[in-house]
Amino acid sequence: MNFPDFVLLFGVGVVSAFLNVMAGGGSAIALPVLIFMGLDSALANGTNRVAILLQNIFAVTSFRSLDVHAFRQSLSFTLWALPGAVAGAVVGVTISDMWFQRILAVVMIATVVTLLIPQKSAAEDPEMSKKRERWIYPIMIGIGFYGGFIQVSVGFLFMAALYHVMRMNLVLVNMHKVTIVMIYMVPALAVYAWTGNVDWLSGLSLGAGSAVGGWWAARVSVRGGEKVVRIVLVAAMLVMAAKLVRIF
Repeated sequence: MNFPDFVLLFGVGVVSAFLNVMAGGGSAIALPVLIFMGLDSALANGTNRVAILLQNIFAVTSFRSLDVHAFRQSLSFTLWALPGAVAGAVVGVTISDMWFQRILAVVMIATVVTLLIPQKSAAEDPEMSKKRERWIYPIMIGIGFYGGFIQVSVGFLFMAALYHVMRMNLVLVNMHKVTIVMIYMVPALAVYAWTGNVDWLSGLSLGAGSAVGGWWAARVSVRGGEKVVRIVLVAAMLVMAAKLVRIF
């Protein structure tokens, strides 16, 4: 890898990680760049996970430095997402480019529509609230599978689930999201690495920028509050909408 390639991947890492931590959709920028540089879809998918792991390690550290953390609750979500993520990674190393794009398109259309639905503000019976919140755990298994399988814009899925089911504000949603992804990404990345689907030099170059982007995105998320998160969320969804138009 020459220096211009490193600079390109570093810059893409900063931008994609910022979008991923604040909202989602950053991998929709990173993956095409990796493929443009000569990696096939499975190799690009695995390589991108090196950057995502680094991005979330630094984002979690940044959130904690600002005293925004709830590790036990994040861990409870992760324990349900983890088996799905490993299973998804096993499937992901064998998926064809065509099905990769088709599945991504369907999931993203459904998720973008869901995120545009406002959160219910009416008072709710405590028992009904508990019943609703129990759904978050099987939902985590499904999202974990998607994250291990494709990963692209999994942040949108976590945001939709935590925002609507748990009724959390978007800053806390982002904090939980990066913690969950950080933990489940370790075994998912191991599956891709074991099957030879990681280009470590490209991944670490992208990851260097992702570490910077993830760190600053967490700080912007906390200091800017829900208003700023919503602005970035809309921008990220517009990026994904443009991608989906090209797919169809």
